[in-house]
Amino acid sequence: MIAESLAGKRVAITGSTGFVGTALVERLLRCVPDCELILLVRDGRRTPAPRRVEKELLKNDAFDRLRATHEAPGATETFAEMTARRILTVAGDVSTDGLGLNDEHRAIWATADVIIHSAATVSFDSPLDRAVEINLLGPTRIAQLCHELGVTPHLVAVSTCYVAGNRRGNAPEELVSEGPFDIGLSWQDEVAAARRLKGDTEALSRQPEHLARFRKEARAELGAAGAPALAAKTEQLRQRWVKDELVRAGIARAGSLGWPDAYAYTKALGEQALTDSKGDVPVSIVRPSIIESAWAEPRPGWIRGFRMAEPVIISYARGLLKEFPGVPEGTVDVIPVDIVVAAIIGVAAAGPERAPAIAQVASGGVNPLKYRAMIDWISGWFTEHPLYDPAGQPILVPEWNFPGRGRVERQLNRAMAVLTRTEQVLNALPLRGRQAEFTAALDDKRTEIETAKQYVELYGLYTECEAIYQVDHLLALWETLDDTDRAAFNFDPRVVDWERYVTQIHLPSIVQHARVKTTPGKSRSTDRPTRLRRQVLDPKRHVVAFDLENTLIASNVVESYSFLATRRLNGPERARYAVRTLTEAPGLLRMDRRDRTDFLRHFYRRYEDAPVEQIEADARAMTHQLILTKCFPEGLRRVREHRALGHRTVLITGALDFAVENLRPLFDEIFAAEMSVRPDGTYSGEMSTVPPTGEARAQLLADYCDAEGFRLSECVAYADSSSDLPLFEAVGFPVAVNPETRLANIARKRGWLVENWSKAKGAPQPLLPMGDMLTEHERRRVFR
Repeated sequence: MIAESLAGKRVAITGSTGFVGTALVERLLRCVPDCELILLVRDGRRTPAPRRVEKELLKNDAFDRLRATHEAPGATETFAEMTARRILTVAGDVSTDGLGLNDEHRAIWATADVIIHSAATVSFDSPLDRAVEINLLGPTRIAQLCHELGVTPHLVAVSTCYVAGNRRGNAPEELVSEGPFDIGLSWQDEVAAARRLKGDTEALSRQPEHLARFRKEARAELGAAGAPALAAKTEQLRQRWVKDELVRAGIARAGSLGWPDAYAYTKALGEQALTDSKGDVPVSIVRPSIIESAWAEPRPGWIRGFRMAEPVIISYARGLLKEFPGVPEGTVDVIPVDIVVAAIIGVAAAGPERAPAIAQVASGGVNPLKYRAMIDWISGWFTEHPLYDPAGQPILVPEWNFPGRGRVERQLNRAMAVLTRTEQVLNALPLRGRQAEFTAALDDKRTEIETAKQYVELYGLYTECEAIYQVDHLLALWETLDDTDRAAFNFDPRVVDWERYVTQIHLPSIVQHARVKTTPGKSRSTDRPTRLRRQVLDPKRHVVAFDLENTLIASNVVESYSFLATRRLNGPERARYAVRTLTEAPGLLRMDRRDRTDFLRHFYRRYEDAPVEQIEADARAMTHQLILTKCFPEGLRRVREHRALGHRTVLITGALDFAVENLRPLFDEIFAAEMSVRPDGTYSGEMSTVPPTGEARAQLLADYCDAEGFRLSECVAYADSSSDLPLFEAVGFPVAVNPETRLANIARKRGWLVENWSKAKGAPQPLLPMGDMLTEHERRRVFR
């Protein structure tokens, strides 16, 4: 009956690239062979809607079963031919009035016999304005477009059981606005308030005190990364703050009205708005509970993306989450996605005459899954099938407790406070390389705590929910089906064996999708650094840019100056110089961290009056006595490896040109800082060009590649500091060498290659390098 009822009809679907939408498209194509589909899909930034359908939808493994049928011997048409014949894609967006359709697509939309609206922002922490535009107004926009087009298709709107709010006891299949919990809300007022709040929050984010704070946070994260990088980060932080404020506003508004979050709140008002605006468009509402992996169709365990329970389960299996709020004897209302999809199709096939106005698709009222039983099954399964840590050791799952949300949140807040204080202390220290990686590991721990806290805040109310969703209308529709329909479109929640589902279907599926380590011993696959190193050393690379200080040598401009400045001083003068310089060191370090270019301009003033001829002679000695003794042998080998592969090697350094001139045989090009020379043959102490630091480095490399015909995307950059972030972001293959704390964090988050290179053993390690003491005859002139 179901397939015959929809045969020859056009079914328009929103949200087809989502979890439910993907399963819905697959089921209709496979089980209702004579229907056509109109898919409303947003154009991507670079990918038009039809291409998105091809890449994001039809290549999903949900279609493997259907694809195999059409590729089998004797098939009358290929999978591609079938989908091209039966699918029409229209570019549009439910958050836009008129769905954003052009005239051609409006005409196509008008031919739909059934519209299944499954598009939604399903995140429980969506910003309030976005949830209102999509969840609340989306269904109404579809009804309004039908009015404009003069058509009355059967509109099946997918909502959620949680529109019932934080109630206890039975939750029947009725509109919230018509039940005993109606509080007289005006959805129009809520829309107006949300839009006004968005504008107010945007304006507030641009207040001077907020902008100053965003700038300060950007600098704390990126250091002296240069004006463009800091500006981009500042704007990113502003936008994130606006989003976070709107998320908090949504949670607060929903909570004040008895809903767990903005998702349930806007879905409830969306039902009310649709009821008020539908006119003569026949509407049926389908309300699933928590949708999880498939029971049977298109295959057991099929899932797209992680849903609500998966992150919590995997965090528990990895030992990251030791307890979670919930009522042990309570019900977790979960429903497999294929049962939801079958119910949607069943309601659509029933038509306006026989379809229920509201049908809830839930298990709690007829086949309850108890929270304690679910936890026991999960714990037992991961005890028998543990995950493994990076060292290949099994992770023992903790004994699950059932505390209240308040206790868990307090524990997480205390852990976060300790971690924050530790990070503040470590970030103030000049750590590098493996020491700095420890702070990056702390950042990972912070992410774990924040994630756990987010899970508790977002999902805790759902695990503590004691509403029992009734499915009387759903089962009444089920009773009208014959055996053929029941076999092809099973939407009876009573069919699920929960222990089998959890232990044999759901858990194996999510472990596979999580890509976690499930076998003992160290991984046999090539580790990530090795793979990245192979990419960096691929002959296809074009240009390789190297920083010098702390990248190829364990030295800096202060040490170079000290060598040159002390070479012509006697013993007492050297001692006074050392004391003065070491006293100045903390201030110089702070200035360097604030702005590398300003620091270099300030420090290079010390070369004023220095004789050019003398400096050049002393610099040759410095190459052998300081630079080469402090080099990283692995770094120099890497330069030679790149040259052997035919790569252009470029040195870009803030060091002065005379200090690196003798390194020219290693590089095809050297960009260094330059000082102007006076007519009397002395240095002025002033830069003749902008020092190559920060964004200037990225621009120098870009100009070089442009002039030589190379692509930045095929370039490699080696550097050690967050001030080199513009250079890293410009190239296709960044390599962080002995990174300082900020860069270690950034490299870890972005998955960049990190190299920790050491000086040669036995090399001298003075606190402050000084030049070899010359004879009195050799000390012709001293510069300050």
